[in-house]
Amino acid sequence: MEKAFLIKYGEIALKGKNRRTFEESLVKQIQFALKDMDAEFEVTRPTGRIFVESKDEFDVDEALEALQHVFGIVAICPAVLTEDKGFDELAKEVVAYVDHVYPDKHFTFKVDSRRARKNYPMNSMELNAAIGEKLLEAFPEMKVDVHNPEVMIHVEIRERINFYCKEIPGPGGMPVGTNGSAMLLLSGGIDSPVAGYMIAKRGVTLDATYFHAPPYTSERAKQKVVDLAKQVSKYAGPIRLHVVNFTDIQLYIYEQCPHEELTIIMRRYMMKIAEHFAYEDGDLGLITGESIGQVASQTMQSLECTNAVCTLPVYRPLIGFDKQEIIERSEKIGTYETSILPYEDCCTIFVAKHPVTKPRRSVIENSEKKLAEKIDELVDVAINTTETLMVTP
Repeated sequence: MEKAFLIKYGEIALKGKNRRTFEESLVKQIQFALKDMDAEFEVTRPTGRIFVESKDEFDVDEALEALQHVFGIVAICPAVLTEDKGFDELAKEVVAYVDHVYPDKHFTFKVDSRRARKNYPMNSMELNAAIGEKLLEAFPEMKVDVHNPEVMIHVEIRERINFYCKEIPGPGGMPVGTNGSAMLLLSGGIDSPVAGYMIAKRGVTLDATYFHAPPYTSERAKQKVVDLAKQVSKYAGPIRLHVVNFTDIQLYIYEQCPHEELTIIMRRYMMKIAEHFAYEDGDLGLITGESIGQVASQTMQSLECTNAVCTLPVYRPLIGFDKQEIIERSEKIGTYETSILPYEDCCTIFVAKHPVTKPRRSVIENSEKKLAEKIDELVDVAINTTETLMVTP
């Protein structure tokens, strides 16, 4: 019976004169999410509501799965949309709907009616009582409970009438594309995909940079990162992924610099290269999966050292999370099982036994002077040989 979805949104409703822009962006994201299904969907936007409906038969579960990946949606309500043919016809349709959705009628319920069209001949309280009465006549085993019902039956009177009784949670947030774009430093670990997800949830479009170190890292390690980007793109939309060959830069740093400083210096050059592509792509910041104190390169002193090479802001949405919180979020968004596959990335290959945990920027910059002879050339080669992929779900 349910040929439509009522889409509920949250923060968008708080917007002022630009609310329409956010609603239109959400409509576009919904259309994009449903474009590969076997049915054609029409997305309409009457005042304060978004409806998704199709005249074709479609897989409701598949459609729900797609909509649950659209940022900006707070709840998805499989609903029936019908023309106003008078109260008696409406009551018959609601009774048939409840019969269809709930084969077992042993539950308590409440009818919640809203009358957006004030010329309807019954007010909300009268509608609640009248529809409730029809349901009790049809299904005596049902009971009314206005305080704590097991099932809430919503009826909304508009130009067309809609009714529903289930709300499936959406991901929340803001529609992707409403808050600019940023460059994600994506690795094969648990943290960075979660960081990308969290920034995309605020409406930011993602690009990404991955640092590959063949032959020390395999093609399987690279494919793992591509797969993670695909999983994040289910929520964030298409991701432009720059795959940088970082091997020669890493080896040169390894040869020239104190080993306890390797991680910090390598990280600084990763930030520089990622920022180069961020400027190329028109991004407004960098995103990393760092959390204070999680590893040696993520102490406050280390983060200050890596920030120093950037002119764009660096966003770290996981900065106050502990590892278990990050793992739980990665499991929720479906990236955890891929992240723990045993393929090394370049961050874990050249790790010092005793990395410096409280680096001083002046000392790091002094060590980097040893790289002056050829580091700029190596960075240029890495940038010019970068492979760029467009990753989609």
